[in-house]
Amino acid sequence: MNEGPGDWMTVGRLAKVAGVGVETIRYYQGRGLLPVPKAAGSFRRYPASMVQRIGFIKRAQSLGFSLDEVGSLLDLEDGRNRRAIQTVTQRRLEQIDEKVGDLERMRGALRDMLARCEETGQAFPCPIIAALVGTPADPQPPINRLR
Repeated sequence: MNEGPGDWMTVGRLAKVAGVGVETIRYYQGRGLLPVPKAAGSFRRYPASMVQRIGFIKRAQSLGFSLDEVGSLLDLEDGRNRRAIQTVTQRRLEQIDEKVGDLERMRGALRDMLARCEETGQAFPCPIIAALVGTPADPQPPINRLR
């Protein structure tokens, strides 16, 4: 994008237009995700195109990409190296699949503990608390699996 004289803004204006804090812009600059413009007098002038770049970063983060991965994607932003873009995306998808598997295992464990808790009477220790403490809830009555 070829910015004209009216297409430049201060960091405060950029932050407001992009919907982020000034600290976020500074952080992204420190991570190498945004360039640090040269000072023009007593302040720095940012091109309007930085709003789109910040939007790219925020959208990528909302899809679960780490800032390191966002940096890789920004390096490939022109889209010419699709294989590299696909590799970064495939790795992220694999991480998400792993997390989904972990969440499903946690859901199963919690459902099992809840079922045990619902089926044990007050005479028995709570299986949920026992599991969190790390001790077995003795004795464990059988769970009615016919639901």
